[in-house]
Amino acid sequence: MLCIVDYGAGNLCSVELAFRRLGIPCQVSADPADLARASRIVFPGVGAAGSAMRELLSRNLADAIRQAAAEKPFLGICLGTQIILDSSEEDGGVNCLGIVPGACPRFRFPAEVRATVPHMGWNAVTRRRDHAIFTDIPQDANFYFVHSYFPQPKLASDVLADTEHGGLSFCSAISRGQLVATQFHPEKSGRFGLQLLANFAQWDGRS
Repeated sequence: MLCIVDYGAGNLCSVELAFRRLGIPCQVSADPADLARASRIVFPGVGAAGSAMRELLSRNLADAIRQAAAEKPFLGICLGTQIILDSSEEDGGVNCLGIVPGACPRFRFPAEVRATVPHMGWNAVTRRRDHAIFTDIPQDANFYFVHSYFPQPKLASDVLADTEHGGLSFCSAISRGQLVATQFHPEKSGRFGLQLLANFAQWDGRS
């Protein structure tokens, strides 16, 4: 069974509905035991890093998520992508889960650059290498973004894809072992987003 982690963050319902639309059985749970039993994990979220980490710790989910990410296919989405890193600049600086080495800075642009923060809308995702979750999805396909902070993995080998905003190329997808994570929202990204979710549901955890 695919388990969607419930830690009080927004967007859980739209992720669940996307999988159900695909005919993929899933459950939404805040129980660490359900995460341990699940065959694969989806860690989505909309919100702020500070409150998200407080909820994960108060619900005893932080260690369960770390364990799951080390053992089974794991998909992070948006905030769920940011807080798998070591830290975030949000909320004055937050220590995160530390599953993937790296940090999450805020978009900053010179005054002469007309780039909105938050970055919101459809943008091309350019893969650095092939990966099973992008099967049947063209290079530079557009996905939907909404975020003010972006993942910055420490190791170049963890960066699966990039996206450009305001002249800045940032990491928009991470891959490390059986873990993948996207800064964009596949559940809001039309047919290519649904294809990515379907690919994840069939993925064996190998690139």
